[in-house]
Amino acid sequence: MNMKIVSLVALGAMIPALSYSAPQQQSVSPAEKARIEQVVHDYLLSNPQVIMEAVQVLQKKQMDEMQQTVQKTQGVAAKYAESLFHQNNDPVAGNPQGKVTLVEFLDYQCGHCIEMSGMVDEAIKKNPDLRVVFKQFPIRGPVSVVAAKAALAANQQGKYFEFHNAMIQTVKKGQPLTENDVYQVAQTIGLNVDKLKTEMNDKVVDQSLKNNYKLAQELKLFGTPAFFIGKTSLAKNAATGSITYIPGGMSESQLQELISKNQG
Repeated sequence: MNMKIVSLVALGAMIPALSYSAPQQQSVSPAEKARIEQVVHDYLLSNPQVIMEAVQVLQKKQMDEMQQTVQKTQGVAAKYAESLFHQNNDPVAGNPQGKVTLVEFLDYQCGHCIEMSGMVDEAIKKNPDLRVVFKQFPIRGPVSVVAAKAALAANQQGKYFEFHNAMIQTVKKGQPLTENDVYQVAQTIGLNVDKLKTEMNDKVVDQSLKNNYKLAQELKLFGTPAFFIGKTSLAKNAATGSITYIPGGMSESQLQELISKNQG
């Protein structure tokens, strides 16, 4: 949803409350309340710039709060290096022994995750020293949870990356993702679907998702995709550098710059 629309909705909800707060304490009559509403309404129609000024103030406040959250996450990311880089049962692509690790929290119903997938694939091809860790973080409803569980179960059958790429291509078609789509993808890439469904309810899969949710909460993540990148050795030796946090998307050149920076 457009930030201005969100801000205007919020402003519309705030103005009446601010206008009535003091009078309501004195038991404002319905007629007086209606008169106050009309005064506010007429004033805003006569001075529409006030709405835009309020929207700009609200947007700045929201951006400042988001930036503060990003800075806090950036500041504590290294503390969670082991969980980010080497959490049990996380799917890994690229070079498993790579000196640089890129971590992505993703949801298969996240449009930005789909947009970034091609860039991550290219980064893997261009950087033989890159290790990519995928963290399933289903936050967009029940179908996202099914897809995440299926991906982790596919990982147990040794076909995570094939499943992941096939899911991306399915979602790119633009149709709403369904549970049946998830199983169709699994069948298409040669997975044993019955076995997959059993493994989706396995304790290992359940624990992996719980670990990801817990880690996301500790890092105060507010959406997907969320990327973390740093030297793989950082998980064992904090002196080797820091972890960079990138909320949302980034350009191919930005990603390559971060990879190159951590290769030295």
